[in-house]
Amino acid sequence: MPWAPRPAGPAAADDGRADARAGWYDLCCVTAMPRRSAYILVAAIIVASAAPLRAQSVEVAPFGGIRFGGGFFEASTGVPVDTDGAPAVGVTVDIPLSAGLQVEAAFSHQTASVSLPGRPFGPVRAQVTVDHWQAGGLQEYLNGRARPFLTGVLGLTRYASGGDNEVRFTAGAGGGVKLFPVPHLGVRLDGRVFATILDAHGTGVACVNQVCLLALHVNVVWQAEFTARLVVKLR
Repeated sequence: MPWAPRPAGPAAADDGRADARAGWYDLCCVTAMPRRSAYILVAAIIVASAAPLRAQSVEVAPFGGIRFGGGFFEASTGVPVDTDGAPAVGVTVDIPLSAGLQVEAAFSHQTASVSLPGRPFGPVRAQVTVDHWQAGGLQEYLNGRARPFLTGVLGLTRYASGGDNEVRFTAGAGGGVKLFPVPHLGVRLDGRVFATILDAHGTGVACVNQVCLLALHVNVVWQAEFTARLVVKLR
């Protein structure tokens, strides 16, 4: 197209606005198309990564059972506590990973009756609660209607009576079996042992050639728990 001089006056202003609109359109289309493609790519990645999570079944299992052992209270009061055991209730949540391995979080609550000595008219009974907050792993060994498993957890235990509270470190281990008569509903029979560390301290014994021996004293109390759980699988 041959060159022609740009008209002056209102026509020149109209041509300038037209050029600005064309420039804005080019900038819009050139920059927005890659951004739109990036949004589509990010959305596709999110959907692809979320698909395996939707395929997994999170297991929620409320439970009830009985727990034996009152070593913490026996160490405090010097008298036996609840030798026949006490009821315990709680809930576990298991998130599958792969090959039968699951991440497990658990909470349990127990109310025990404790005999407190040192009163003028003999021992006095008091209500004491024991709460476990724990997390760990669970390994299943079969993928059928009957699934034996082993589990290990770490966490904290809170002992409370009236206004007094004590929190201690706890480790637990156990096993059992899951029974699934239908795909999304089952029963879990579980047995566990808990070790609660009351206190620990080290004592230097001897040092020879800059090598020292250390004697570690740990006061541990034990509890055993047997529970039955209703397992609900959520997708």
